[in-house]
Order: sequence, then C-alpha cells, then structure tokens
Amino acid sequence: MSAYPILPTYATHGMVATPHYLATQAGVRMLLKGGNAIDAAVAANLALTVVYHRWCSVGGDLFALHWDEQAQALRALNASGRAPKAMTPAAFAERRLTAVPRYGLMAVTVPGAVDGWDELMQRGRLSWREVFQPAIEYAEQGFPISEKFTQAIESNSPLLDQFPTTAAIFRPNGRVPQAGERFKQPNLARSLRAIAEGGRDVFYTGEVGRAIAAYSQANGGWLAAEDLAAHRSNWVAPISTTYRGYRVYEFPPNSQGLAALEMLNILDGYDLSGLGHQTPEYLHLLVEAKKLAFADRDRYISDPDFVQIPVEKLLSKEYAARQRARIDPKRAAAQVPPGMPGEGDTIYLCAVDGEGNAVSLIQSLFYGFGSGVVAGDTGILLQNRGSYFSLDPNHANYLQPGKRTMHTLTPAMVFKDEQPVIVMGTMGGDAQPQIHVQMISNMLDFGMNPQAAISAPRWRSGFYTGEEGGGAELVSMEDRIPAAAQEALANMGHKLEVEGGWSSSMGHAQAIVIDRAHGTLAGGADPRADGLAMGW
Repeated sequence: MSAYPILPTYATHGMVATPHYLATQAGVRMLLKGGNAIDAAVAANLALTVVYHRWCSVGGDLFALHWDEQAQALRALNASGRAPKAMTPAAFAERRLTAVPRYGLMAVTVPGAVDGWDELMQRGRLSWREVFQPAIEYAEQGFPISEKFTQAIESNSPLLDQFPTTAAIFRPNGRVPQAGERFKQPNLARSLRAIAEGGRDVFYTGEVGRAIAAYSQANGGWLAAEDLAAHRSNWVAPISTTYRGYRVYEFPPNSQGLAALEMLNILDGYDLSGLGHQTPEYLHLLVEAKKLAFADRDRYISDPDFVQIPVEKLLSKEYAARQRARIDPKRAAAQVPPGMPGEGDTIYLCAVDGEGNAVSLIQSLFYGFGSGVVAGDTGILLQNRGSYFSLDPNHANYLQPGKRTMHTLTPAMVFKDEQPVIVMGTMGGDAQPQIHVQMISNMLDFGMNPQAAISAPRWRSGFYTGEEGGGAELVSMEDRIPAAAQEALANMGHKLEVEGGWSSSMGHAQAIVIDRAHGTLAGGADPRADGLAMGW
C-alpha cells in the first residue's frame, strides 16, 4: 500500500483541481450553475486570493492557457503587469540602492490579474457577481484556516510585522490565528464586492485603484494611478515542442515556459523508461538537462517587446542535439554557460468542462505574501515582481519603465492528435519547469495517472553559492527518493540536500487528464498543499 495518494478523481461533466479544497468547491459551484471552464477557473482563482494568501492575491499577476473546444483553438493570455513609469534604475540610484529590494513598495509592479479575469470572462457564461460570490463569502463570513495557513503566517511573521496594514490582518493583536479558527477579511470583501459590481475599471481607474495608488505614493512606492490606468493584458501564441509523440504547450516569454520545453527536447533523445524511474542514471539526465535549459533561460528570457529572443532556435531539435552532446552521462557539470542557438510563491489551477473547454491558469504574488504590503484599507496584498528586475544594463532583464520582468509563471497543456489530453501546472518559482518535466515524464514515460505523477517524489535544482559551492548547482530532493540513488548521484558529483517527504518547496501541482475515448476526466491535486481535485 502506497504511503501517499496515487488514485485520481474521476468525473464526466467537469473537473476542477486547485491547491485548496474551498477554491475547488468554488469552481465546481460554477460548473453546477451552468458555467464553463473559464467561469470555474476564475471563481476558483478568486477564492484562492482569499483562502491562500501566501501564494496569490488580487494584487498579483496571471497567465492562462485556454482551449476553446468549439473553435478548436488554444490561446495564451498574458496578464502580467509592467514596471511603473517612475521605476527606473536612476530612481534606485538616487536612493543609493544597487538592487531592487525584495520586499516593500519599491518592488511593486502593476497588478495584472483583474484585467486577466476580465479578458477570460468575456468567454465565460456567468456574470462577475456570480463568479465573485464564493470569494466574497469566504472573505466576509470567514473560513476555517488550515494548519498550513497558520504555519505560513508563523514563518513569515518577521516580514508581516514590518507593515502595520498587513500585520493587522494576519497577526491581529500580535498573535497568529490558529488552525480551525474562522478568518474574516472585511476590507478585502469590500474590495471584491466593488470589483464584482463595477468590473475591471474599478480596479484600474476607479475607487480600488485610486486607493492602491494613493497608498503607494504616500509610502515611498513607484506605482501611480497612471500606471494602473495604462495596463492591458494581451493574448499571445503559446510555444510548443514534441515529446514521445505528444505536443507540449507552454507559455512564451516573458514566461520561463521555454525552459521546460528545452529540457524535454534534450530528454527526448534518451530512453528514460529503459533507465527506470528514480534511478540515478534517470535523475542525473534530468538534472543535467535542467542546467542547460536554465542557463539559456537566464541569458535570453525577458520581455519580447524590449529584447530579441531566439525562441525558434532555442526550441529546435537540432539545438537540442547539440545541448545533449554537452551532457556527461556519468558526471555532474559544476557550471554550465548558456548555449549558442545561432544568431538572430504562486498558485496553479486547472478546469475542464463537460464540453471539452479547458483552462490552465497560474497566478502569483512572486514571493510568499508578495511585497508584504497590504495597500491601506483595501485588504489587497501587492506583489513584489519588480524585485526580479536587474539594474545591470547588460542583463536581458534590465529594468525599464513599462517593461514586464521575466516571469517564473507558466501554465501547460499536453496535446495528442491536436486535442488537449493533459491540463497541468504547478507553483514553485524556478522549480516550475523542473516539476513540469518530472510530471510529464511520469505520465508519458512511465504511464502514471495524474495523481500518482503528482504524488511521486520530486527534486529541484538551484544555483548554490555556499562555502563549498563555487557556483555549483545544489540538488534538493525529497527523502522518498531511494537512498541508493542519492548516494550514486553524490558519487557523480552532484551536491545534494535532502528535504522532508512533502516539502512545499517542491511545488503544489494539479493536473486533469482528458480521456476522449471514454468521455471521462481524471484529476489529481498535490498533497503538499490543501489541494483537491473534484468533478461531477
């Protein structure tokens, strides 16, 4: 008997999978009311901004892939915000800062999520009031907080206590709300109700937006009313590659989705199933492919409106073969420079309705609790995406007003015969492409169902600069990965760190598999969160 959940949830009329059971229920409520996958996804996302604060907020950004069954078309929605007009390298230099601070109002960029919901809802069936209703109820009437929520507040208390408007909500009277307590947010409920009744303009040019801008300006931030008023989301073409006879779609730059596709291109040249799941040889190839793809990610990915990015060359099979040749099958690479392709904290949720429409959606504040700042009495946490900008003029992600920073957010879908068969994604910052590849390999190389693929032990690799690191990669892995594999990887030269069996640093993934032959849906949600996949 497995020690972790491996059986998926099955349904026929629709499915929603999110990292919190109350948000999943909100999405299913929309399906039961006659809404489509978009209505379900937006309602679930809104609910998460109330019950899952550490990872998302009305004050964050959003990316989504939408499959329109009737039109037989897949589109990508970029609802990420841009740097405010006053947010310039010179402005930071005047304040004697050599980098964008990680927290506080100087890290805040324009929140794009509300406009993203507006764009999506133009293809929904229900009203704004209907899809906002569950979130308003959770904020106004309160919801019982989980142990994970309590732990998140405890671990982030030093940050939250820096900002009185934030501490007043999450640490009332200096205490941490305990699991099982009903947590109410009347200010957030008021803002949500105003947006539900007045639409996206209430946030960008109306009362909520004016309150956010005024608070920012009064407390040393860059964000101004004109920045909010100028914001618009845009629909773009997704990028893709083939893997094991399937076509995998990811989000284009300014998202890091390209890194997952480059990893898959490299791995497509190996017989991974023949090596065996979680063997040292298998894990070694995945980690080495990650190093190559991420070197390119850090070198090339930025806002395509400001920087030329050789996407087609980076995703070519010929380039993947050259990258593959750089891998030593028996030894870890300590440092990996970017290749030469030629000239030229977060929530994830998914929803599929009974008609075959699908949404793969990811939304984030960036770090846990974002900037740490609640904008005055709006109850809205603001993201800190601006902290990802570089002040180095030679860096691809160099800060410029109106520019979108490189984003870790990337939703995904997998197609077979020009139809979606897997809707999937995860939170996890830099780990997202790594987790995508592990989940896809679990399902396509080893035949796992979505829940088993999500529950399987994971690893993530990141840049390490410790005393012995010297710029090497540190591979963190859950202790459920076999000890023999860990020992063999260490002997190959990998620097390892073993974490608990269900570490949130390994992401909170969700997935829905569409079985068109039988007319059924199979969903999985991550046990590393308060996740739930539910359908009817």
